[in-house]
Amino acid sequence: MSDFRQPWRMAVQLNRLALGLGAALALLAAGWSGAALAQGAVKSVHKDWQIRCDTPPGAKAEQCALIQSVTAEDRANVGLTVIVLKTADQKSKLMRVVAPLGVLLPSGLGLKIDNADIGRAGFVRCLPNGCIAEVVMDDELLKKLRTAKTALFVIYQTPEEGIGFPMSLGGFGEGYDKLP
Repeated sequence: MSDFRQPWRMAVQLNRLALGLGAALALLAAGWSGAALAQGAVKSVHKDWQIRCDTPPGAKAEQCALIQSVTAEDRANVGLTVIVLKTADQKSKLMRVVAPLGVLLPSGLGLKIDNADIGRAGFVRCLPNGCIAEVVMDDELLKKLRTAKTALFVIYQTPEEGIGFPMSLGGFGEGYDKLP
């Protein structure tokens, strides 16, 4: 069963392992300008996904992530960014989703893959540019992301009002395989 339905203990522990790259890429992906834009260089494009790489301060090697940014179905000014990366020790696979400020944190982030409900993930922290939900991807979730055509991420501004972010999964598997 995917980590969208499991507790967040492991994700919180693994957060420390990948914090440098995730924070740098989260700032980049959320639309920061100037110096932040220079941090994540596009290394390759895989249909709707990009591999971006950066060497965070204090890191010994370049770190890379698979990234896609989308806007809401009904609100062109509201965006969301998905960041997929492998931890530095290569033992875990993380998915970080940067949602806009103003989300209802207790409702979490919903995910549907090819219209099948996967579950909800909790938000782990908010930064000045958005709030971050994070999951440790198990093999089952990774397989679904590789084989499906679309994902729908859902955030909530009220308990009743969900905002959907449709995302193409075209190129996800190929891009993930190219991640160092």
